Parts: sequence; C-alpha cells; structure tokens
Amino acid sequence: MNTLRAKEIKQIFNALADLMSEKKEWLIELDGIMGDGDLGLTMSTGFIKASEGLKDFEEQDVGKLFAKAGMIFAQSVPSTMGTLMATGLMKGGKAIQGKQEVYLSDMAQMLNEFVEGIMARGKAKPGDKTIIDSLYPAVQALKSAAEEQKSLKEGLTLAYQAAVQGVEETKNMISKHGRAAYYQEKSLGKQDPGATVGMLFIKAFTDYVAV
Repeated sequence: MNTLRAKEIKQIFNALADLMSEKKEWLIELDGIMGDGDLGLTMSTGFIKASEGLKDFEEQDVGKLFAKAGMIFAQSVPSTMGTLMATGLMKGGKAIQGKQEVYLSDMAQMLNEFVEGIMARGKAKPGDKTIIDSLYPAVQALKSAAEEQKSLKEGLTLAYQAAVQGVEETKNMISKHGRAAYYQEKSLGKQDPGATVGMLFIKAFTDYVAV
C-alpha cells in the first residue's frame, strides 16, 4: 500500500476511534496528574463521532474527509484539545483538498499544516510540553522520508518512532500551557498527555498501512 484513498481514510478514523477508546483510561490518568482528567473522554468521544460522521459521507476528496472530521470535532467536543484537534484536521484537510489519492508527500503536507494549525491556535511551539512535541518530530520524519522517496509504510513507521521519542522527551520539559503550567518544575519527569494523543494519532495511521 503506497497511497490512501477515501475508503482507507474512513477505516483509519474507525481505527482511531477504537484506539482512543482503548487508551481512554490511560489518557484520563495521565491528564489527571496535572490537568482536569477529561482528555481520554474528549479524544474517544471526538474520534467516535468523527468516524460515525464520515461513514455515510459520500466524498472521494481525501482533504474534504479530514476537514469534515475537524468540523465534527468542533461540534462534538468543544474543549481545549478538541478545538485544537478540530483546527488541525481542518487546516490539514485544506492542504490536500482536491486529492482523491494521497502519497507519502501528501501525508507530510497534510500533517505539516495540521501541526501549523495547532501551533497557531494554541500559541505553542516545540519544547512547550504539548501535543506539538510528538507531532512536530513526526512531521520532520515524514518530510525527510518523502524527500528520500521512501514508501508510505516506511515513512509512517519513521514518523511514529519520532513521535514516541518526542513523548519520552516531554518528561524533561516544563509545562507552559493550560492547567499543567501552574505546576512549573513539578511537571518535570511527567509524560505529557497531549503529546501522547499526538503519538496515538500517528500510531493509527502507521498500524493501518503496516498490515
């Protein structure tokens, strides 16, 4: 599999719904340490609603599928992370609008705009201990893989590895956004829940193309 079409994207959103539901309690636990503990519920609900909404959405334009998922997120889980995810999905979808088949280079472009959208909306940057710290390195890995003309599977595998490493590195960061920012140095040593969500997002794509 070297490209993704509308059918595959819908199946990936089904996989995301399953994965976020499976990891719901873990995300609640991570978020409850320094946040309000609703992250697991927000992400599982958001992706379940998105996958349900895309099921009967008769559209072959992959960009429009991502944008539709973003709109569903905005409507169904209007929380901080829900809004960031909605923004990322809509901006990423817009970047590849018009494409009925996406290659690794398109995925890199989509995810780059996804991250840019979240950074602009959340006023966060790499190193701030947020979702950006898993997604940004994943984007860089995807871009490099696309330039080296690697396969979709190889590119996403490298992106996932970069995201996993990014999550690990958040343990050495101090939180600068949200409720966790109040803890300052006490946030050291703790894995960022938002970055964990970003890693899981990449994992669903990686696992799908790896089969």
